[in-house]
Amino acid sequence: MIFLKSVRCNGILFGPFNSFSQRRWKKPIVSAQTRLESRTKDLKLDKLMMHINKLKTILNIHQLMAQRKRGPFVSVQLMSRWRNIVGLNVGMGEFLHKYPHVFELFVHPLRRNLCCKITQRMRDLIDEEEKIVKEYEPELVQKVKKLLMMSKNGTLHVHALRLIRRELGLPEDFRDSILRTHSKDFRLVDLEIVELVGRNESLAKAEVEKWREKEYVDKWLSEFETSYAFPINFPTGFKIEGGYREKLKNWQRLPYLKPYVSKEVLRVRTCGGIERFEKRAVGIIHELLSLTVEKMLEVDRLAHFRKDFAIEVNVCELLLKHPGIFYICTKGSTQTVFLREAYSKGCLALPNPIYVVRRKMLDLILLGRRNTRSLEDLEEIKEERNGSVFRTNVGGRRDGDWVIPILDSYDQTAFGSLGDINDSKQPFDGCESGRN
Repeated sequence: MIFLKSVRCNGILFGPFNSFSQRRWKKPIVSAQTRLESRTKDLKLDKLMMHINKLKTILNIHQLMAQRKRGPFVSVQLMSRWRNIVGLNVGMGEFLHKYPHVFELFVHPLRRNLCCKITQRMRDLIDEEEKIVKEYEPELVQKVKKLLMMSKNGTLHVHALRLIRRELGLPEDFRDSILRTHSKDFRLVDLEIVELVGRNESLAKAEVEKWREKEYVDKWLSEFETSYAFPINFPTGFKIEGGYREKLKNWQRLPYLKPYVSKEVLRVRTCGGIERFEKRAVGIIHELLSLTVEKMLEVDRLAHFRKDFAIEVNVCELLLKHPGIFYICTKGSTQTVFLREAYSKGCLALPNPIYVVRRKMLDLILLGRRNTRSLEDLEEIKEERNGSVFRTNVGGRRDGDWVIPILDSYDQTAFGSLGDINDSKQPFDGCESGRN
């Protein structure tokens, strides 16, 4: 019979059943998700994205309201069913009360239920954006042509263009108003594919080339330094590790196949093939973001252009490798990529007319419940024009309001004459409440 003995050493009991097993050190996993969580955040762009998400929600509500053909207003009870459609995490009524400069709530005169409609200021801005989009139709045609010139075969899926329609500034009916109307430039192969009729080499110049020419002239840099470089703008607090500057300098000098150059077979297994392939993908995404109105795009929608642009890589991981060029914001239900060079202090450095109108919409949302006194004054002016009686409020005084008492025969005898009645006029107290 074999007895197993345990040996006590320095107060620790060792034996076959309580011996410490050796723990192996595991290398931390580096993936797109871990890089996304550990990235340096840009608080200004995050805050801007939160406001843009609110604007998108409001425009989605307006689109649902526009589909109702009974009138320009919708009952709040019916709108409460749209909560999951527009992605609200609060009640519809609570959301509408937060933005009185956008939504106007009133009681229906016949049905006596609470209804909502878009304010005149917001409606004017929406109409102004549609008007600008029609005026800038030639520029929009050039945008679509440049996207087709970047594609591998000169074709794109109409569904992919529809997904980024608002980001490009295209009208809602762009398939008929742009693709079918300009038959000299585009050809619809079938219902869901558009093809470029002929290349225009004057458009085959990327937006980053303008920056390269400026750097070459202003800073007296050599052509070797600027021919394939990108503008780098790291977020505040970004930590540069040892050796990163040298790697970045070599990457900036690395030649690559530019977006509008005729497509050739790029051998990935050759020297620097993988780096050149990824740099070409960076150049295409950079050019795509430069063609958008607000220089931003949802990451999921970039995946619809991977095959057409021949950038079959992990897009999210590629964007995270270059924090000085792109910034991924996770505010909201989707991930959005920003072009860092285009923004300065949370605003677009070079605004365009469509962006200016959308910024005005954003200003109305940022007002919240402030400056609502002007809205009350407008309501009173409308009621006065319609011949309505002013609402009676308590707690204030309205200048010029007088009360003439209605007298019976006994009161007239007491006062004596009508002249005495006129002398007894007194200002009426408490007809207008104090406004906040």
